[in-house]
Amino acid sequence: MSDMNDWNAKIIEEFRANEGRVGGPFEGADMILVHHVGARSGTERVTPLVHFPQGEGRTVIVASKAGAPTNPDWYHNVKANPRLAVEVGTETFPVDATEIVGDERTEVWEAIKAKNPGFAEYERKTDRTIPLILLARLDSAA
Repeated sequence: MSDMNDWNAKIIEEFRANEGRVGGPFEGADMILVHHVGARSGTERVTPLVHFPQGEGRTVIVASKAGAPTNPDWYHNVKANPRLAVEVGTETFPVDATEIVGDERTEVWEAIKAKNPGFAEYERKTDRTIPLILLARLDSAA
């Protein structure tokens, strides 16, 4: 796990140093830093993810875990504590997280796979339904 934490730390550092842009495998991708609180530990964590903007103040993150058989830890944290903060570019703001289900999930998932075919590969690698989380920006006074 330490290797993944080190890798994430480097992505986070690059994101913050370059106004939300990173290189390597994420060159040109829309990146977001998700601040979430551990469901059991209560510890705040930050996870860099690719996100898919859905219009004003709304974006989707994907709990793919590269097609692993289990959901990523951040998914459980976000489900347990759906009010969180994100960093997009140079801005940090609060969001409310909800899981997308049913026909809406199907429609959004197909669009994500069309834009980024790597997610279709992750889907082929796992038997689980990969969760999609909608992040909706909250008024900062909320």
